[in-house]
Amino acid sequence: MKRRKFSKQTFLGAMGCLTTPSLLAAIAPYKDAIIGHNNYTYKIDLNWGALNPAYHPVNDCHEMVQDSKGRILLLTNNIKNNIIVYDTSGRLIETWGTDYPGAHGLTLNIENGEDFLYISDNNRNEVIKTTIDGKVVQVFPFPKESGKYQSKGQYIPTETTVAPNGDVYVADGYGEQYILHYNEKGELLNVFGGRGNEDHLFNNAHGICIDHRDRHNPTLLITARQQNSLKRFSLEGEFLERYDLPGAYICRPVIHGTNVYLATIWSGDGSDGTGFVSILDANNKLISAPGGCTPIYKDGQLQPMYQALKVFHHPHDVCVDADENLYVAQWNSGKTYPIKLYRV
Repeated sequence: MKRRKFSKQTFLGAMGCLTTPSLLAAIAPYKDAIIGHNNYTYKIDLNWGALNPAYHPVNDCHEMVQDSKGRILLLTNNIKNNIIVYDTSGRLIETWGTDYPGAHGLTLNIENGEDFLYISDNNRNEVIKTTIDGKVVQVFPFPKESGKYQSKGQYIPTETTVAPNGDVYVADGYGEQYILHYNEKGELLNVFGGRGNEDHLFNNAHGICIDHRDRHNPTLLITARQQNSLKRFSLEGEFLERYDLPGAYICRPVIHGTNVYLATIWSGDGSDGTGFVSILDANNKLISAPGGCTPIYKDGQLQPMYQALKVFHHPHDVCVDADENLYVAQWNSGKTYPIKLYRV
């Protein structure tokens, strides 16, 4: 929900990224550094995916996914190229998309062997489903029928997730904080959550995913970013439990194997220009925080987290590839391209 004013940008090279001199100076010492904790440590590649911004510009790099061909797709809210497609080495493959000025959430779902994308657009106040190459196939519009909104502008979706049966869940993370549950036809089935600090409510329902680690009992994991917590709900919208991560302003949860990965856009007291990556284990305990302090639990409670190394500047999403390397997209970071972390 927090939004900061953009820093003034300076052009630093035709084939590099746009960034501010102060930001460049802050991250340069960490080139090739090893960060992280326990068995989740990573070598930093600050130049991954850097392109010529005159031809392939980014504004905010909001989210990233990997498709069935192994390609990495980056979502940016620059309408010259909303989707930038890379291979895992950072080589540009293609770009597309000029119609998503508020491009924020990017979810990939495989349906009958075909990849589809769900784009949550803050400015358009809707979710757009497309083919992997950008053809629009379905739109989930402003949910007037829910009775929860007086105007379209109150609805600002930030993320989606898709259940195995095709049902779609939309998190209204910058709007009225509801979770909207649709069937695959786009018919609204249920609405739960809403604004508040109680367990079943949200203060910034920023991200959502299906937690399929217990294959017999899939559930929803939903971030309450301003509450520094991750909340679990049934697929029917019943609150089940929460995991508090003090000092960690987490974005969407990403499941890979038995772990949950979360970009942490601010840290500590929520100061500008901070952040790290949070990695939770199968028991939903923080075991590694690349760029952050060492996670410490006392009497079962995580001690407050903070940024320890100035590697990241508002990380907004993390994508995990088959080799467990991480790709970190950043918001309001001087129009920088993503950072890659190689698992070591």
